[in-house]
Parts: sequence; C-alpha cells; structure tokens
Amino acid sequence: MPQLKNLKEPICKKQTIGLIGAGGHSKVIQDLIFAHADFSLYAVLDDHFEEAVTQSGILYGPISMSEQLRETMPHMKWLIAIGQNEIRQLMKERLSFEDTAYATLIHPEAVMSPSSVIGRGTVVMARAVVQADAAIGEHTIINTGSIAEHDCILESFVHLSPGAVLTGGVSVREGAHIGAGAVVTPGITIGSWSVIGAGAAVTRDIHDQKVAVGIPAIEIKDRREGGK
Repeated sequence: MPQLKNLKEPICKKQTIGLIGAGGHSKVIQDLIFAHADFSLYAVLDDHFEEAVTQSGILYGPISMSEQLRETMPHMKWLIAIGQNEIRQLMKERLSFEDTAYATLIHPEAVMSPSSVIGRGTVVMARAVVQADAAIGEHTIINTGSIAEHDCILESFVHLSPGAVLTGGVSVREGAHIGAGAVVTPGITIGSWSVIGAGAAVTRDIHDQKVAVGIPAIEIKDRREGGK
C-alpha cells in the first residue's frame, strides 16, 4: 500500500473532496467540483491505478489509499463517483465510512427548491431541477437536465438519468434506474432496483426488480431471472 505519511491536509477555505471511481461518471463529477467555488478536488481513487501519482495537483491511486487518507485528512469529504447503482452500493459497504464522511454535491447551475431535502453522498448535476418538498435519499444521482418535481421521493442509490422527468408525487424506491428522457406521470411508484428504459412513458406502477420499456411502459423482464 502506498505510504502517505508526508501528506498533510491543505490549508484552504474550500472543502476538499475525494472521489471513489475514475470512469465517465467521475469525470462529470470532477467538472462539477471544478465549477464550484466551495469545493476542491484532492484525490481520485480507483483500482485501475496501481500506485499513487500526483497530476495537476490531484492525487490518483488505488482505493486502498482511502484508509490512510481518512487518517491523515479527517476533514476531507468523499463521494462514490460510480454510475451503476449496484456497484455504488457495494462500494459503500466495502468502504465502511461513517455517513458524515460523505459530501453532497450540487452543481451551481442546478435549480434546488429551498424545501427540498438531499441526502449525503448524492450528486445533482448541471441544469437538474429538484422542486418543492422533493426528498432525495443518499448516494443518489440526479443527472444532467433531469427533473424531480414537487413531492417526489427518491430513495437511496437511485439514478435519475439525463433528461428524465418525474412529475409530481412520484416515488422511486431504492436502487431504481430511470433511463434518459423517460417520463413518469404523477403519483406513480417505481419499484426497488427496477430499470426504466430510455424514452419510456410510465403511466402505471412498476414492481420491484422489473425492466420496463415503451410508451406506455410495460414490464418485460424480471431482473432476478437474469435480465439486467
């Protein structure tokens, strides 16, 4: 494991952030951090990196480095920058960080109602909209240009893809994925760990662990039977 004894917490007014994951979703979150006056990216950890390197002032290395960074930089906040819901949940279990270790990141160009509630580890991307009394759980992704209208409830590890729209009072259970450009009509419930296909129009409740596609959306697979 790389030794980090010489690393010290930077003296700055910005909140330092460490990311777990270095894929495409991480790249977008990195841009969010660069655009935000209150945050500073310190580290990007991914097991594709075999050893620690520093480039342009950012530390890159394997995920195992997170343990030492937690000791040497206790005030740094973390975010699991992995787009796939199941892997994001597994990574949270692997890390065993306390909940207070995680940041909530909201892009400066996102629109957030003052009455909305956003959980730890959640990211809200550019031009996303979260309306009045919406409640967003932990480690959830509100992706670019998506909309969660008034009174929507999104549980933890949900992914609302770019351009997806949840109209008023929609409930999205844990781990569900709403595909790009999908629209969910008022009062609908999307079951846990279900997947809504891109461009779908959901006009009826979707059961747990189902894949639903089309206009109107119909359930075509049960993910427990091997369908993704």
